[in-house]
Amino acid sequence: MWPHTFPERLTAWADLRAQAASLPLETALEAINTWWFKIPWRAYHLHWDDCEKWPDPWQLLSDDMYCPLARGLGILYTISIIDRADLQDCELIECGSDNLVLVPQKKYILNWDQEQIVNIIPGPKNFLHSINQNTLKQQIR
Repeated sequence: MWPHTFPERLTAWADLRAQAASLPLETALEAINTWWFKIPWRAYHLHWDDCEKWPDPWQLLSDDMYCPLARGLGILYTISIIDRADLQDCELIECGSDNLVLVPQKKYILNWDQEQIVNIIPGPKNFLHSINQNTLKQQIR
């Protein structure tokens, strides 16, 4: 069940990060992906053209409005704040109608399926939009 209040969401997110920091890589990614798929879904909230105005992770949790792009952003924020050595080189991409998180060396794909992380090579390399983990870290205040 998704936490109803902002303090509950902050606590749950901190628990997720602490748990994921000590788990094996694949298990950590599954936990992060599953947690972010519990959010209350909304068709549209964020847009790629406004990426410079995207909320930081705390504002994202406070707003509590999650389109597929916002969910992907939350996943990448979580990975970025954990700052594990084996979770570097991650990026959020727009590929067709999907907003996917590729981690590490594009071996895993998150924000595609609720039940599992995907371990495949994504299709075409011509992504419509992308933001890498290092750029996103600069947006975290």
